[in-house]
Amino acid sequence: MNKKRLHLVFGGELEDPARSKFKNVNDVDLVGLFPDYESAYDAWKEASQKSVDNALVRYFIARLGKLVDEGRSGSQTADL
Repeated sequence: MNKKRLHLVFGGELEDPARSKFKNVNDVDLVGLFPDYESAYDAWKEASQKSVDNALVRYFIARLGKLVDEGRSGSQTADL
């Protein structure tokens, strides 16, 4: 059985191109959630190409693991 996992694509301007710290987290571009890596990669590539002229802008793909319910005891945020 082929498990599909959600992937989040996001990005924005970094403080320093050598680090992954955003200049302003309020300005992070949330591109979207995708059901598999392939569709997330396509969205990442499109977003990245739009910002190619700005060396400080980077986009990322984050694979989301188990989703947790913060209101339920036993949920572990560290799993994300």
